Amino acid sequence: MLSHMNRSWKDWLGLIARMVLGIALIWAGLTKVGRLAANVEQVRLYELPLPDWATLVIGYVQPPLEILVGVLLVVGLFTRFSAILGAAAMAVFIVGISWAWAKGLSIDCGCFTPGGLLEEGEKTKYLEDILRDVFFLIAGIWLIVRPSSALSLDGWLFGSKTDYSHTDAIAD
Repeated sequence: MLSHMNRSWKDWLGLIARMVLGIALIWAGLTKVGRLAANVEQVRLYELPLPDWATLVIGYVQPPLEILVGVLLVVGLFTRFSAILGAAAMAVFIVGISWAWAKGLSIDCGCFTPGGLLEEGEKTKYLEDILRDVFFLIAGIWLIVRPSSALSLDGWLFGSKTDYSHTDAIAD
């Protein structure tokens, strides 16, 4: 019998969490990577208390980093580290969207769209955006706590339990 057939339900849930967070990050990065200068402008629309150099770095580095972390999650390589980066990104996005909402800004978050200022009369979707990112954050937290998952390169390269068994808070 194939070893993946003997996996715990938690390993399969880990696979789902990897796919959910990984595909979301890839999708978000792909919507921005071809228009990095516009992404810098989108970051500026948040009116965050950041120096201009930080806004530039975020605007240019964010899309390729989202894609890289997403790919690592989808293939299951360096899962805990990738999940930490993915969950941290979601936490930052939640804070950024909350900041825009609290400041009364009228912008599209630019997460999976080109973003920008909303047209007159167009409603913000801050609550929906935050709830979506909380869902992705939960997937990331699951993978941080329990990075072992089905069909991962970690398992193939480093063994079915990798080196995570001593830190698994959610034991089998």
